[in-house]
Amino acid sequence: MAGNGVFAEVLDGEVYKYYSDGKWKKSASGKSVAIINPTTRNTQYKVQACTQEEVNKVMDSAKTAQKSWSKTPLWKRAELLHKAAAILKEHKAPIAECLVKEIAKPAKDAVTEVVRSGDLVSYCAEEGVRILGEGKFLVSDSFPGNERTKYCLTSKIPLGVILAIPPFNYPVNLAVSKIAPALIAGNSLVLKPPTQGAVSCLHMVHCFHLAGFPKGLISCVTGKGSEIGDFLTMHPGVNCISFTGGDTGIAISKKAGMIPLQMELGGKDACIVLEDADLDLVAANIIKGGFSYSGQRCTAIKVVLVMDSVADSLVEKVKARVAKLTVGPPENDSDITPVVSESSANFIEGLVIDAKQKGATFCQEYKREGNLIWPLLLDNVRPDMRIAWEEPFGPVLPVIRINSVEEGIHHCNASNFGLQGCVFTKDVNKALLISDAMETGTVQINSAPARGPDHFPFQGIKDSGIGSQGITNSINMMTKVKTTVINLPTPSYTMG
Repeated sequence: MAGNGVFAEVLDGEVYKYYSDGKWKKSASGKSVAIINPTTRNTQYKVQACTQEEVNKVMDSAKTAQKSWSKTPLWKRAELLHKAAAILKEHKAPIAECLVKEIAKPAKDAVTEVVRSGDLVSYCAEEGVRILGEGKFLVSDSFPGNERTKYCLTSKIPLGVILAIPPFNYPVNLAVSKIAPALIAGNSLVLKPPTQGAVSCLHMVHCFHLAGFPKGLISCVTGKGSEIGDFLTMHPGVNCISFTGGDTGIAISKKAGMIPLQMELGGKDACIVLEDADLDLVAANIIKGGFSYSGQRCTAIKVVLVMDSVADSLVEKVKARVAKLTVGPPENDSDITPVVSESSANFIEGLVIDAKQKGATFCQEYKREGNLIWPLLLDNVRPDMRIAWEEPFGPVLPVIRINSVEEGIHHCNASNFGLQGCVFTKDVNKALLISDAMETGTVQINSAPARGPDHFPFQGIKDSGIGSQGITNSINMMTKVKTTVINLPTPSYTMG
């Protein structure tokens, strides 16, 4: 159970503690932040409302811990990460319980997220040893006008203190995707979890605590974004920010100083369906891509662009599958569960009302109870409707009928987002041409967009982000190149 057993020290009465300097602590503020259960709409948990002074102390501890951690042998760093991964997977049940209650993630998917996170940490440990165990050796006479009088040795060294800010929808997995690369690379890490998902993160951090990482190396501060958000992201002690979320990331990018940024800020992932596509395959992927976790995924299909000649057939196939989706609480492993908050539900409803007023065809009746919105397919959506461009982050999917491939590509590229997209066709040559034309970080061919496997590169362009994620890319991004040049008095090949 959450907050019990090995996790008992994380909880103080009704309020979960924050983690600093290797200890679980209560905030001097005496205040807490409520976490609302999306299903019951009642307070489920409370976390500490940390102060700016406590953030300062965390940063000081992180800086000190990082200096000694950077001198820790790679194999030892990897050993501790493997230990943390095993503990995380061992305690998947209480962490999954938190995910169910905090973010209404279906129970089976919650367990999968925790196990996947443990696998990510272990893979990162192994990959880090390989990547960081290699350097480069250059000789000067490869450049015109030089003799071989200089030997250049390059290696990767840590950046320092990494600030990690994961989103509510995958608070554990997208936290460890930042924590593990940072630690294997020799950095320290400060985690600011999302409010919805904070308790899941605190339980995950305790697994790293139990693994025996040095005090101060990992910290987790909770609190109101309005009080410590900007203070964290603009803190002079931060050497890198890795953020996953919404347009808050754009504001962070503008305020952050001269430090590396890794940003994934959402998408309006388009699904382009050609006339020769396997429509049963397309329909199955639209259900998986558009409605899993109630559409609350950055890589969810957010708009279907289908050739008009096959649109009727595709819409009927998708409607039949939508009718089979189960709707209800996450404890029942329902396909469609409540969206994360009332404000999210209200935003989604606003998009639906706009589409109705402008003449979209409703393939199902719009139905909402609290934060629970029934799955809805909207046909005959036009570009003047908000849902054609805005990211609903809910179980509502628009279908736009197109008369040419070029029309579909144009709509995709006119978006201010550019995370992922997908194209369905049996013509691989045409698929590759369309992929090259789509202005997105990734294009999936004959499958729905997806983040993963976790070692694959994952990136967006335009307002979808900065930099690239994936285990290898994250490790490289959280290091910098250090060069040592050996100068010889004479060219090295003059003897003998």
